Amino acid sequence: MLYTQSKCDKKIPKITSNSSHQLILSLGITLIELMVSIGVTSILITIALPSFNDFIVQLRVDNEISRLARLLLAARNHAINTQDNVIVCPLKTNGACSVDWHEELSVFVDSNNNQTFDRANNELLLATKSPINSGDILKYATNRNRITYQATGHLFGLSNGTLRYCPKGYEEKSRAIVIARSGRFYATTDNNNDGQDETRSNQKIVCD
Repeated sequence: MLYTQSKCDKKIPKITSNSSHQLILSLGITLIELMVSIGVTSILITIALPSFNDFIVQLRVDNEISRLARLLLAARNHAINTQDNVIVCPLKTNGACSVDWHEELSVFVDSNNNQTFDRANNELLLATKSPINSGDILKYATNRNRITYQATGHLFGLSNGTLRYCPKGYEEKSRAIVIARSGRFYATTDNNNDGQDETRSNQKIVCD
């Protein structure tokens, strides 16, 4: 009787310790490859980090300018709609306005026209904006402590005003909101594509 070798009877090739070692090396990475990968990653991070920091700062500045614009718009619209004086300013604990524009800003109805926020007289607090990032600068004109909108929507006073925002260590990214005597305003842009914002009269934004 002839014996036929089945498929199950075929010999399975043995994996020696040497071939096993070679298989492990082929699946992994060497120490040199690991060091090269870490070096390349470090170089890429070093190159990309300044650009990322610039992006974060620019995002912060743009966000603050947008929040300030919404605050001014709310104040002006309320003054026109209610025919009351509306003030935007950093408030002290006693209800008076200060020049600390980097602190929390408040919008309130000055119903008795005394240029302070009187809780006792039930004056209406319309909105607030949280303080800016620590170390950054926010200034309004020259030591002015409030922006007052009259019932007509015009500013109280005889001149325009500029809210200037300067991020710490990135003065070239400074931006501003220029408020006209009419009460209308605009946010500055980079008019000449030099990487810095200017007013419509081509003045750079500085907070010195």
